[in-house]
Amino acid sequence: MCGICCSVNFSVEHFSKDLKEDLLYNLKQRGPNSSKQLLKSDVNYQCLFSGHVLHLRGVLTPQPVEDERGNVFLWNGEVFNGIMVEAEENDTQIVFNYLSSCKNESDILSLFSKIQGPWSFIYYQASTHYLWFGRDFFGRRSLLWHFNNLGKSFCLSSVGTQTSGVANQWQEVPACGIFRIDLKSAAISKCVILKSYPWKYISRENVIKECVDSLTQISADLPKIVSVEANEAKLYLEQSVVPLNMVLPPAAFETHCTDISRVPPIRETLQVCLTDRHMKEVVQQFIDVLSISVKRRVLYLPRDESLTSNVLKTCDKRASIAILFSGGIDSMVIATLADRHIPIDEPIDLLNVAFMTKEKTIPTSSNKKRSKQKNHCEIPSEEFSKNLAATADDNPDKQLSVPDRITGRAGLKELQAVNPSRIWNFVEINVSLEELQKFRRTRICQLIQPLDTVLDDSIGCAVWFASRGIGCVVTQDEVKSYQSNAKVVLTGIGADEQLAGYSRHRVCFQTHGLEGLNKEIEMELGRISSRNLGRDDRVIGDHGKEARFPFLDENVVSFLNSLPIWEKANLTLPRGIGEKLLLRLAAVELGLTSSALLPKRAMQFGSRIAKMEKNNEKASDKCGRLQVISSENLSIEKEIKM
Repeated sequence: MCGICCSVNFSVEHFSKDLKEDLLYNLKQRGPNSSKQLLKSDVNYQCLFSGHVLHLRGVLTPQPVEDERGNVFLWNGEVFNGIMVEAEENDTQIVFNYLSSCKNESDILSLFSKIQGPWSFIYYQASTHYLWFGRDFFGRRSLLWHFNNLGKSFCLSSVGTQTSGVANQWQEVPACGIFRIDLKSAAISKCVILKSYPWKYISRENVIKECVDSLTQISADLPKIVSVEANEAKLYLEQSVVPLNMVLPPAAFETHCTDISRVPPIRETLQVCLTDRHMKEVVQQFIDVLSISVKRRVLYLPRDESLTSNVLKTCDKRASIAILFSGGIDSMVIATLADRHIPIDEPIDLLNVAFMTKEKTIPTSSNKKRSKQKNHCEIPSEEFSKNLAATADDNPDKQLSVPDRITGRAGLKELQAVNPSRIWNFVEINVSLEELQKFRRTRICQLIQPLDTVLDDSIGCAVWFASRGIGCVVTQDEVKSYQSNAKVVLTGIGADEQLAGYSRHRVCFQTHGLEGLNKEIEMELGRISSRNLGRDDRVIGDHGKEARFPFLDENVVSFLNSLPIWEKANLTLPRGIGEKLLLRLAAVELGLTSSALLPKRAMQFGSRIAKMEKNNEKASDKCGRLQVISSENLSIEKEIKM
């Protein structure tokens, strides 16, 4: 994880040796291990490169890096596959070595087509005066751009800034390919032309398809002096995932689990599916590919091998890996697979966030009924309800008994049963209204932007507090304060989008059938960069930590894309079974119990942040709470720095 930035000026009177203080501060938060700036000047323009490194891999390599020909590289990414990076090597240097050897545009595109893993980059090619930049296909790393309306300057950065009373001018670089700017030409013409090199793949019908973001759509939100054009050679990046299987069953929709619709929604319901040989093979293949994805993401970080269990007691060791943990099916499967690959004497931090709501009168039965209908929430299985009830009784503080805390504790017990030898640090992160409002105003609003909806506010704040990792750990003997120092945070995002986990998928299936559901899932993956991943990267990276997304590994996505929809979900079945059916079957095979039946619950409702301030807001409404209130925020941030 790194904070990367390139500020370009075409006007001599605006040449500067430093970034603005607030932008520099935001970047340094992302990269606590190394900070460096590099100035490259030409007769017509000036480029200020700023790199801030979170060291996770190989030898610490300060950024920006420069070669003997004056090429400059900024890299915020991880190479998990595609090109060879040995365990002791640093991928920044490896990727830069490849780039330096590229002879033409095709070579550069070939390189980024091969890399599997999250990335954003900025590359200055000195001999041609070209500035290349972009994000990976899913947009798992943030990159923003900001263009001066007069054409005198522009900036690329992992994170932006806000100015009180000024409309936000930062925008996310679309994850639809990579871009190239001819800096010399732009300085002379006073117009910035973005040459686009889109992601493309060959469909099953042998038709070349490209990223949904058209050049017209991108240009619409940019100043008039900035235009987006297709590259003259019509070159493109080759997409590293296979296209979605849109095949429909030949007859009326049937599933390998046709008999289970008459079985009560209990664990045995899922076991019936596993009696089918083909389905069992598919489930095992899914476990295998997801396990490899998790392995790559928990082993690509430094561990002090000299600190053996003889030197350092297991109970004194710190976790290297943390998981955003609700006890739901996504985080439970990730935790179970992480347990396979992380050294047994190393703890795993389970980060569980709850927002402290005021106690309310218990609703009447009629109110309960209306609430249940509103949230499309069906009664969970009897087995699961008993487990939750027992867990809730353990907690004397009803103010903190939010749904995700209850399911999180139940999930902890399951994990302890799966591997009682592992130290599972269940970190209870409790956030008051006052703390939420304070850090939203002074910190979080800077990170969520340019996104600005109520949903972005709820999820962004919840993820920020969860990934910060400051809370307490409850043991049999005591409750002690705890701060997670794990640099890597695993998150389950991508499971719902690919496996029909949202309630809107069920509505779509009921309205438009399997064909409509396929189109909805295709759209979900196409927009995940702009809806989720850039925001989450900025929010988690603010703590000097790196977000990693096992469900969005290229091989996992390709495997899921290759399956017909009915092998991934069966929405004729009730909630807690039909959605994410494949993942639930995998959970059963991995030895999980009650969590395999847990219905989808959005983070904003499970953590209760959605109930903290206004109850009548729509998720898509613009959120006034994300606006900067005071220009003094930066100085306040430094005083309350975590």
